[in-house]
Amino acid sequence: MPRTGRAAAGGVIYHVLNRGNGRSRLFHKEADYDAFVRLLSQVRQAAPVRLLAWCLMPNHWHLVLWPTQDGQLSRFLLRLCTAHVRRHYAHYHTTSGGHLYQGRFKSFPVQSDEHLLIVCRYVEANAVRANLTERAERWRWGSLWASLHAAAEPRPDDWPLPRPSDWTRTVNAAIAKDELELLRTSVRRGRPFGSDTWVRRTAEKLGLGFTLRDRGRPGKRARGPR
Repeated sequence: MPRTGRAAAGGVIYHVLNRGNGRSRLFHKEADYDAFVRLLSQVRQAAPVRLLAWCLMPNHWHLVLWPTQDGQLSRFLLRLCTAHVRRHYAHYHTTSGGHLYQGRFKSFPVQSDEHLLIVCRYVEANAVRANLTERAERWRWGSLWASLHAAAEPRPDDWPLPRPSDWTRTVNAAIAKDELELLRTSVRRGRPFGSDTWVRRTAEKLGLGFTLRDRGRPGKRARGPR
């Protein structure tokens, strides 16, 4: 798949995902999760970016980020992943030189309307879908928990639209199957997530037209008359 580095434009919201190499664990105990949450705060001070939602899982993590400038997203994630790898190896005294992450992060742009609510809901409910907790607000390494605890750090930045008053109930409710499939397609392919018009316009603007095309080799053309 082509690289999507030039798609990281400022003023656009992105869902970002990275996984452990070979789906191996990134977080082995509670202290590992806590350390990564602290790292989010530290890196955001050095490479500012608005952090709208997140969820840490045993072998991957989800972030919803809103950079203000071109290149800000990549700078933030480079610092975050580099620091996490170094600290992880130092803590576990690993010197084998193997890769902690599967590779470069995956991301896709998100329209800043009700589609953003769908993405944030998807992210914050991850631990529930994985049967790690019965309620999303009880997962300490997610932004829903942080939004409900005044002393939590970091706390989610303000969204570009109001958070619904029944947000906690909404997050804990099952996501519609069609919405979930569309989201997973965006995760796999880096396809923008939004209305049809916005998706086409954004894909053209950010050089992501390839994410809208069907995968697979093109079929053979029928031969015309000679």
